[in-house]
Amino acid sequence: MWLLLAFIAIPMIEIALFIQVGGLIGLGWTLLIVLGTAILGTWLVRTQGAMAMNNLRRSFSELRDPTEPLADAAMILVAGVLLLTPGFFTDALGFALLTPPFRRAAFVWLRSKVKVQSFSMGQGMDRGMGSAQGPSRRHTPDHEDVIDGTYHEVSPPKQPTHNPSGWTKH
Repeated sequence: MWLLLAFIAIPMIEIALFIQVGGLIGLGWTLLIVLGTAILGTWLVRTQGAMAMNNLRRSFSELRDPTEPLADAAMILVAGVLLLTPGFFTDALGFALLTPPFRRAAFVWLRSKVKVQSFSMGQGMDRGMGSAQGPSRRHTPDHEDVIDGTYHEVSPPKQPTHNPSGWTKH
């Protein structure tokens, strides 16, 4: 229900702000501001997105919990969508999401609303059967490494059944 209200309320707010701002500063300046915020927002999203991806890679390489870097990257992506959407209200929300203190507060609020049942990382994730990513390794007492995998036979290439012509090489 709240999503339906957001889809109704946000365009209404944007239209009202366009009318108010356009009446105060004129159509040309209003359009210039909307275009300028889209360009500035794109540049900010690009730079902060690259930093967020580096933080995410670092958390994976150091085997730390990637929840916060993932949430940061997602919020930066949402900020980019909001900044590319024409309007003053969505621009204000987008620029707010680009500030680390606002993202941190949003993350803390979202974390209080989401309950995680289990989380595991490291060696114990892929024990036993092979996965879609490829074969898995198991340590058994009999053998040091057992590798489960699948295979298929490759038949030899077919030989031509006719004599080669002067135009083709076989």
